[in-house]
Amino acid sequence: MLITNSHLQGTPILSVQAGGSIGHLEAAIIDPDSLKIIAFRVHGAPDKTANILDVQSIREYSSLGVVIDDADELISSEDVIKIKNVLDLNFDLLNLKVETKKGSKLGHVIDFTVTPEDFIVQQLIVKRPVVKSFLDSELTIPRTEIVEITDYKIIVKDEEKTIKERAEKEDFVPNFVNPFRKTDYVSAENSDN
Repeated sequence: MLITNSHLQGTPILSVQAGGSIGHLEAAIIDPDSLKIIAFRVHGAPDKTANILDVQSIREYSSLGVVIDDADELISSEDVIKIKNVLDLNFDLLNLKVETKKGSKLGHVIDFTVTPEDFIVQQLIVKRPVVKSFLDSELTIPRTEIVEITDYKIIVKDEEKTIKERAEKEDFVPNFVNPFRKTDYVSAENSDN
């Protein structure tokens, strides 16, 4: 199952010990090296200084929210060195430009999907530029297509190459007859004459 980042934002954090909600997920903190959510910023935490939730503290994700043991699982940004280092990078996946290796502009990231078991980014959802949006307003790019991530853009495999690879894998056979196409057959009425 894949979950969009926009769906995760605002998800209640449920504490087993408190027996209810102790806050809401606000923003994902993503490690740009692995494209994995390592933590979430928390809104409405009981302790205002402990406003980070490490994903290792999440017991499960359900339709009701994310379940953790206790409010003590929430930490400050200074408590875990890896989280602090990623926060210092000030990396945000949203609104990064997406380009191919040849420099063709595909758009910018408006959302992404993750797996709730490990919170690894699986797909980027890209809003297309105005000219290209007439055919497709959004483009979904799997993580396997990503070649490089910089501070300002994401570089993916060339669009033409990807299209050719997909075309080779799929043998498209249309399931309709074009009535305007000239054919070489003779209708049943004409064959009787």
